[in-house]
Amino acid sequence: MYGEPALPPDFVSLPYANPDAPKGGQIIFAEQGGFDSLNPHILKGRAPWGVYSHVFESMMGRSYDEPFTLYGLLAESIETGPNREWVEFTIRPEAKFSDGSPVTVEDAIWSYETLGTKGHPRFLGSWQKVSKIEQTGERSFRITFNTPDRELPLIMGLRPIFKKAQWEGKDFAESSLIPPIGSSPYPIAEFEPGRFINFRRNPDYWGKDLPFNRGRNNLDLIRYEYFADASVIFEAFKAGEISSFREGNAARWQDSFSFPLVQEGEIAKAEIPHDRPSGITGLVMNTRRGIFADWRVREAMMQAFNYEFIAQTQNGGSDPRICSYFCNSVLAMSHGPAEGRVRDLLEPFAGELLPGALEGYSLPVGDGTERNRRNLRQAAALLEEAGWTPKDGRLVNAEGRPFEFEILIRQGSTEYQAIVNIFTQALERLGIGVRTTTIDSAQYNERTNRYDFDMTFYTRALSLSPGNEQMLYWGHEGVTEPGSRNWMGMDSPAAEAMIRTMLETADPQEFQAAVKALDRVLTTGRYVIPLWYSKVSRLAYDASLHYPERIPLYGDWPGWQPDVWWSE
Repeated sequence: MYGEPALPPDFVSLPYANPDAPKGGQIIFAEQGGFDSLNPHILKGRAPWGVYSHVFESMMGRSYDEPFTLYGLLAESIETGPNREWVEFTIRPEAKFSDGSPVTVEDAIWSYETLGTKGHPRFLGSWQKVSKIEQTGERSFRITFNTPDRELPLIMGLRPIFKKAQWEGKDFAESSLIPPIGSSPYPIAEFEPGRFINFRRNPDYWGKDLPFNRGRNNLDLIRYEYFADASVIFEAFKAGEISSFREGNAARWQDSFSFPLVQEGEIAKAEIPHDRPSGITGLVMNTRRGIFADWRVREAMMQAFNYEFIAQTQNGGSDPRICSYFCNSVLAMSHGPAEGRVRDLLEPFAGELLPGALEGYSLPVGDGTERNRRNLRQAAALLEEAGWTPKDGRLVNAEGRPFEFEILIRQGSTEYQAIVNIFTQALERLGIGVRTTTIDSAQYNERTNRYDFDMTFYTRALSLSPGNEQMLYWGHEGVTEPGSRNWMGMDSPAAEAMIRTMLETADPQEFQAAVKALDRVLTTGRYVIPLWYSKVSRLAYDASLHYPERIPLYGDWPGWQPDVWWSE
């Protein structure tokens, strides 16, 4: 995207992989919920995360040590036009699917077209920027774009490639339990819906000798076990039934990891540092619902949420609070007035921006007590400004309609339930009626895909190279298009303008200013009541498993384990 790749043409392996790692062994992960589909690239059904991450390959692969660089994987070469108006991939002659058949240009073109027209809505935005895709040689094809967007060659380089022949006579958009054929080293082996799924390393994997793959894909078996409740997962880990456990709660990390297998050295513990943005985790308010359409109501919710008390009771208050969407990174907004290029980018939208975007904004801070009186008074004042006044102990609007809403919770989320209980008590003191509804994973996915909720817990991981996916997260189409990541229903021309600047500029300083400006629009939108984040990943794992000493820039990204891990 900018500058040159960090690795030379004759690199031996990725810098955070051990090229001498032995092959063999296994890892067993745990997932909450279940699955009823094996196609993670469509809107219908619930597919295992492992299918998305282990079964398919793309023309290019990511180095998690470089935010803006991809390297050839299925593609032996990549060319772009002088202004990146097209990208051409040439497929390696040795590239094969797991059944031994070659990966062809026909397979690739069919994959791009199918994902763009029948795949999950997240693929639609980029596909709409394609004017044509055509074969240019025996092993090469070109994608031509109709929109200036410097990230598009990279986005297209990361699209999964399917075997076209497997899908003849089948509807790709329909949920199915047919194991898809990919070209990766880990085809699906055994599975039982809702209970487990196994991925076994293919000893004849076509790409095992590529420098990009040396030191990767070391384990013979990757297995996912499914559990209904998060607390049961931890008990299974303590009993040695699963191999790895990520702990997000700092207090539990200190207090709950002295069980026998840890004391006996059978389980190891590590804190893995990273330079990733915090992303956003918290309670999202659905602005499609009239009750949360007014920013003053959303700010009142932020004031009523007694963060300091909740954090102390839930995790000891040791992890910092998420201060903005790109917090903990060079892309984060400052909390003072917007200055320099950031201000220049935002000024044309001054009339639509919410208070704080230009002037400066920080999250409300409580006094740490259970009552949180000062912040509740501020919340009450904001609600009154928005037309909500007390009557007979309840908060009502001018028509006498009470302020009531539902908080949706996924079954098994015990920590989130405890947070909601404290929050609900504060809202009741304001005269607000709250009901909590706990539903299973299938219902939760269905309702959130349709935006059928008032408030729920929400997590969006963000990277150091934000791009086209930001439009899926925050863009206008997600207000009505089902299945987007825009759960809050935000509709901001300012946010979309910042994203376009990010995609079109060739200047890394301009890119950074645009992301900081976007961070201001998102944070001052008051769409999500943020929780906390950690600057390290807390990981406990079977002591027979090992990882390289060199940790990549992104630290413990999803897939680092098991990607470069090995067993001894």
